[in-house]
Amino acid sequence: MNNELTTELYWLVLTILMTALFWLAIILNRIAEQGAWATLRIPRLRPEAGWAERLMKAHANAVENLVIFAPLVLAIQLTGSGTSSTALAVMVYFFARLIHLLAYVSAIPVVRTLAFSVGFFCQMTLALTLLKVDFL
Repeated sequence: MNNELTTELYWLVLTILMTALFWLAIILNRIAEQGAWATLRIPRLRPEAGWAERLMKAHANAVENLVIFAPLVLAIQLTGSGTSSTALAVMVYFFARLIHLLAYVSAIPVVRTLAFSVGFFCQMTLALTLLKVDFL
């Protein structure tokens, strides 16, 4: 049995880890705004800091897109459909999601939209590869 991750699985794991870590800054902000005890009991759902509220929305968006991205990567793996295009798409997706988060938190709308669009096209690259649609 081969225990090495394919490029697609490697970037999927990194994307999942990155998405999971987005919440750390939100929790730290809650502790700073409300105190540790209040955060552990019943925290306010909306943070006072605008960047923290945007981070919550960016995290939700990342999770919503992970629901699309992860099954596509797993299907690529299961079917052995990986190509240089799919390997590039998963790597670009990771960075597009990182840029999306940074632009969302920083309130940079055009960059945020472009990064989201790049991530969408990466997802479509995976889907079209699975459907054997020759697009390149």
